[in-house]
Amino acid sequence: MNDTHFDIKDLSLADQGRGRVDWALSEMPVLRQLQERFAKEKPLAGARISGCLHITTETANLARTLVAGGADLVLCASNPLSTQDDVAAALVRHYRVPTFAIRGEDGETYYRHIGRALDHKPQLTMDDGADLVSELHKTRSECLPDMIGGTEETTTGVIRLRAMAKDQALRFPVIAVNDAMTKHLFDNRYGTGQSTLDGVIRATNILLAGKTFTVVGYGWCGRGIAMRAKGHGAHVIVTEVEPLRALEAAMDGFRVMPLTEAAASSDFIVTATGDKHVLDRPHFDVIKDGCVIANSGHFNVEINIPALEEMSVAKHRPRASVEAYTLKDGRTVRLLAEGRLVNLAAAEGHPATVMDMSFANQALSIVYLWVHGKELGNNVHPVPAELDRQVAKMKLAAMGIAIDRLTAEQQRYLSSWREGT
Repeated sequence: MNDTHFDIKDLSLADQGRGRVDWALSEMPVLRQLQERFAKEKPLAGARISGCLHITTETANLARTLVAGGADLVLCASNPLSTQDDVAAALVRHYRVPTFAIRGEDGETYYRHIGRALDHKPQLTMDDGADLVSELHKTRSECLPDMIGGTEETTTGVIRLRAMAKDQALRFPVIAVNDAMTKHLFDNRYGTGQSTLDGVIRATNILLAGKTFTVVGYGWCGRGIAMRAKGHGAHVIVTEVEPLRALEAAMDGFRVMPLTEAAASSDFIVTATGDKHVLDRPHFDVIKDGCVIANSGHFNVEINIPALEEMSVAKHRPRASVEAYTLKDGRTVRLLAEGRLVNLAAAEGHPATVMDMSFANQALSIVYLWVHGKELGNNVHPVPAELDRQVAKMKLAAMGIAIDRLTAEQQRYLSSWREGT
């Protein structure tokens, strides 16, 4: 592979990256099984795939699985700060996957890399945030006739794609891998919960026990963050706009209040909503001196950083992933990882164990689209239930867990309306 087929930081990091990729694979038994099966069956022979994903050890193992299945794959980064440069090098040198990703790349480079992934003229896409699909529709419409379908990995991307479908702008079917039960119940809750706290702790090295920790949004990601913060001994507050989720948070034992009230007493505030400017100027007006703020949503728009810049008279960087802003009245606000995904920008992202299920869903959904995509409408579709159950069964088996089965009598009872009291 010549250097026109990739753009990474340092190819000499490839051996280091391969070691970490193999380490992650040891925690991904479902994907290992699929990799072996794909190598034999070649279900993706002839498929051109472009993926805009976080370039991490787990993603590298998804790439290995797809390539084993016969796919012609190109990757680019879905976030400027989530790329692991040694993994990008390993993808190019050891796994022969053209990769366009450099940690810390600027916006111009980020979109140029997306363009290089679209130069591949994909028939299938894998997205994490919908930037690839969005750019394909806005600037590379010549690629649309070849498109069969795509997958989307995260909540923010699904929201964008559903908006496209509502406007009748979406020109091919997309499977919402994010909404699979084996994804959002585990990846979003346990993965985001652990990795977000990992990022906050690595960035600050501040003890959480006894601190007031506010979680903005109580979706599956917010649930996981709140649960893990509570486990560290923090006093957890949840803020919400959705009544049912607010009620659930209250009954889960968390304090629930408006964010303007919470900001005044919070030592930490973490956003996880998928929406814009949820932590905004009115909150900065009352925020507690020294508060640490971070984002665990996909894009860096959840915290209104331009407003924080305008309200500040100075800023400095006391630690690698921390920017301390001094407000006009002398209070300090400490922003982590430039407001980007704190679990990936300040740590290593989700543990491989949960990504095992998410990426198994990705792999199976891509195969499903390759076979059935032309039969689907131009909309956002769920992961087929049988694939979701297959992943769950494989994960249980890998964990050595056996479960009961319904008897014939129980199956008849559940399928009949005749038998009552």
